[in-house]
Amino acid sequence: MNILFDQEQLLGLLSNLYALTGIAANILDPQGQDINLFEGHPPFCKAINELPEGHARCVACDAWKVKNYSASRGFQFYRCHAGICEAVMPLYDKRSPLAYLVFGCFLDDTPMEEQWEHSRARLDWYPGGAEALKPAFFRFRQYSSKDLRAYSELLEALAAYIQLKGMIQATERTDLQKLELYLDQHYMEKLSLEIISGELHIGRTKLCRLAKELSGGQTLSHLIAQRRISAAKTLLIQSDLPISSVAEAVGISDYNYFSRIFRSITGLTPRDFRKKWRHDL
Repeated sequence: MNILFDQEQLLGLLSNLYALTGIAANILDPQGQDINLFEGHPPFCKAINELPEGHARCVACDAWKVKNYSASRGFQFYRCHAGICEAVMPLYDKRSPLAYLVFGCFLDDTPMEEQWEHSRARLDWYPGGAEALKPAFFRFRQYSSKDLRAYSELLEALAAYIQLKGMIQATERTDLQKLELYLDQHYMEKLSLEIISGELHIGRTKLCRLAKELSGGQTLSHLIAQRRISAAKTLLIQSDLPISSVAEAVGISDYNYFSRIFRSITGLTPRDFRKKWRHDL
């Protein structure tokens, strides 16, 4: 299923809502990825997102909250990885979520110091310590349960309007999109032409042609390697995992083979890539 978003209309609606209420709402796709309606963050969230590790944590948190939605209907409230209150609700096409409507970032009406202690305990990874974020934390607005219930009901009505006007629609994915998505989700597994052909129900000859189209003339094996190395680059930048562990995490068990493929694609060894990126930062 391919999801089409009317970015202009959605942005207009959510921007007007923010101007009236001061609470930011947003749309995530079915995998929990931001569809980029907004670029701004509260000072606290901006400070976290400016760091590669912080951004990775926020992205992972978005994916987690859509995967773990378990309410029978309406919004499910939770605290994000940094302890800030947010809420999420699916927008359905029949039985499958087309997207997720989220709102945040705010604090509830429990004492601010208690909420700060809750957040501080989750921020031991932050360079310089969590105390550096305390002034920004205390700039968050607090809302009562009554306020949040009223806002939730308003957003539920807005969700119905979004669906009525067809601002989010599902279409069938093309075979090229299916291949790209499959590799994004399975690049760390053992893959072959036979396996992918069977999983996607696409003939081998056509699959090879799609791989060339997607990679600019390269083979399926090269396309898989590109996807693995792309993931490896992210891990090398955002984590301190040993290079051998990075290789295994992206589906390559042979360290020497990983280093050779990495260098052929990036022009650098994994070690030199990590060192260069951290020096440039």
